[in-house]
Amino acid sequence: MKIGIIGTRGIPNNYGGFEQFAEYVGPALADRGHDVFVYNSSLHPYGESSWKGVKLIKKLDPENRTGAFGQFIYDLNCILDSRKRDYDIILQLGYTSSSIWSFLFPKKAIIVTNMDGLEWKRSKYSNPVKKFLKRAEKWAAVHSDYLIADSKGIQEYLMQTYQKEATFIAYGASLFNNPDENMLSSFQLAKYDYNLVLARMEPENNIEIILKGHQASHSKRKLILIGSCNNAFGSYLKNKYENENTLFLGPLYDLNLLNNLRYFSHFYFHGHSVGGTNPSLLEAMASQALIIAHENIFNKSVLGEDAFYFSSPSDIISLLNVEIRKNDFHSFLSNNDSKIKTHYSWQHITNLLENMLLEAINKRQG
Repeated sequence: MKIGIIGTRGIPNNYGGFEQFAEYVGPALADRGHDVFVYNSSLHPYGESSWKGVKLIKKLDPENRTGAFGQFIYDLNCILDSRKRDYDIILQLGYTSSSIWSFLFPKKAIIVTNMDGLEWKRSKYSNPVKKFLKRAEKWAAVHSDYLIADSKGIQEYLMQTYQKEATFIAYGASLFNNPDENMLSSFQLAKYDYNLVLARMEPENNIEIILKGHQASHSKRKLILIGSCNNAFGSYLKNKYENENTLFLGPLYDLNLLNNLRYFSHFYFHGHSVGGTNPSLLEAMASQALIIAHENIFNKSVLGEDAFYFSSPSDIISLLNVEIRKNDFHSFLSNNDSKIKTHYSWQHITNLLENMLLEAINKRQG
């Protein structure tokens, strides 16, 4: 197959979940003999024309000059380029700034869209933006030939809302088996003596609930937060809550370092509440972190009974004021480990995606 992947800022990943997805499945599909192209933003720091067998196409992205509107221009540039490439498949990761251009997709290509989460529910957006995102979601659902949902909850929502089937294909993760305690030294941390948050600083990730609960508890462990504070909400959180026991480290992208921080944490807080199967949650499971997750359908469908849950600061206070040791909950860790091997390995995810794309081509060819 000749496959074009759009909707990301590019690979190798230095941004988020869809970039991580493209970083793994792109080379995996190329290794299986498919001709894979990934569109990269002109702002992406990687300058070569290929990466691990994947051909990279850089297109103009003016986001650094125009703000968020630049993403619409970048996606338009990618879609216009796709009209010249004779793709069998265009894999569209997300729809926020691309589905408005759906009418420009090449007619010969099969359009497969990973629908991401319920973007219009994010509290950071104004009501007019939420209305636009709801419409953009509909454009993507209606104008795509096939849909992918990365969680069962999103799959059910798409059927109920648009009467359209979506194939369930989650994100993936790789088991982390090489912990190195020395990786903690640069942060002056000791193993199992800190709690960890790894997330974008946005309201729907419930970070303020975690901060309030942690600071109101009797816990002497530090709370380490990893993620950019460059937006207004991140600045607010840092200014209000940072102290000697609550440290904001900013963004980190070294996967080995992040895995070690997750592995040696006492608790890993996962506050995401909007969207499907979150990559950082899978990576925490794959790093044998003991997880306290926000209680919602998306997190519970992945973790089941193998985590603690919170919905308010008092829930967090209750958990932190009881001495809980990781070894006492070894079943949580081993069960989550098994889920990664069985349901969320990158090989399994690539198999599901490849089979779906081949089936789509076979149907079109009759």
